[in-house]
Amino acid sequence: MKFINLIKIAWKALLRNKTRALLTMLGIIIGIGSVIALVSIGQSSSLNINKEISAMGTNNITVMRRSQRQGGVNIGSGNVQSLKEKDVEAIKYGTPYISLVSPVVNASVQIVYGAQNWQGSIRGVNEEYLEINKFEIGLGTNFTEEDVQNSAKVCLIGTTVQENIFPNGENPLGQVIRLGKIPMKIVGVLESKGQNQMGMDQDDVVLAPYTTVQKRILAITYLHSISASAISEEATDQAVEDIENIIRKTHKIQPGAVDDFEVRTQKQMLEMMDSVMSVLTILLSAVAAISLLVGGIGIMNIMYVTVTERTREIGLRMAVGAKNSDILKQFLVESIILSIFGGVIGIIFGVLLAYAATYFLAWPFVVSVATMGVSFLVCAAIGVFFGWYPARKAANLDPINALRYE
Repeated sequence: MKFINLIKIAWKALLRNKTRALLTMLGIIIGIGSVIALVSIGQSSSLNINKEISAMGTNNITVMRRSQRQGGVNIGSGNVQSLKEKDVEAIKYGTPYISLVSPVVNASVQIVYGAQNWQGSIRGVNEEYLEINKFEIGLGTNFTEEDVQNSAKVCLIGTTVQENIFPNGENPLGQVIRLGKIPMKIVGVLESKGQNQMGMDQDDVVLAPYTTVQKRILAITYLHSISASAISEEATDQAVEDIENIIRKTHKIQPGAVDDFEVRTQKQMLEMMDSVMSVLTILLSAVAAISLLVGGIGIMNIMYVTVTERTREIGLRMAVGAKNSDILKQFLVESIILSIFGGVIGIIFGVLLAYAATYFLAWPFVVSVATMGVSFLVCAAIGVFFGWYPARKAANLDPINALRYE
């Protein structure tokens, strides 16, 4: 029997039971659609994270206080006072691979202006911090090195802070707000950066000279972290090595002793996030692939029913000369058609679902052609694998018994 005739016979047989055929394909449609959508969303998420981290500067380096451990439990770095201004100076002048460096201290404060108030955070930095972390000023100017030296009561605010303490659209430049009990003059407003890769609002911040935050708000002499920028992305690893050696020297840490600080880069963050997203995508895709197995079992079940319903037809075909191989091919083609059509619809469904999800999340839309190709081949394989046994059963029927079947 010619292959084209097999397709025609199988197609007519499926059209006689359209609803059953559609319900049989449903498991394949859901399985393939879920895999395509989840892989696409995972790739879009990774691309979005890469874009955000790149926007923050791939050559960024952060030096942090090492977290304390007690009884094997991480209790944070709140009381660690290992980082000092001398470390900033040592890094600034101790390596040619660093172009910019800024101390960082953080505090949570109540921001008050007139009758308006907002619970926010203030970050104490120097004048180089904005360039290190790719902040742009939308209104006004940055504070100066002289402001840092004099612990001036000036600040920059993010757009989230602006919207909440100036809800009527007043010009914030030159206005005096209170951070806790300390009056601070607004000299600039930062351009919006939106949320970072961890979902945190980067615009909900006040930047001020770190000396002001240290002396007037926190009353501390140490730093919470140090933010630096390597001269290029290629020089980041060498810059990190130099920073580690410099701080070990300034802290008088003996060889083999545990460091009281940690150095992290945006590159490490990028690699970690990529790794996490890849594992998460694989796990979700594996869960979605289970519905493919369910769909394959559904095809096998329906093909068994079809063989039983068409037992007399099988006997009649054999009686007029059809070979066992012809019967086997006929039912196997029906199974493959069910699976492939379900796969095609599932691919379309998955692409549309991924597009809708990325559009809603404002992520770049990415579709893997390789994933679609593999999914299509998997559908054909499922049709062959789960359709083989019912088709074999049909081919092995005794024609006389088949014709007598009621």
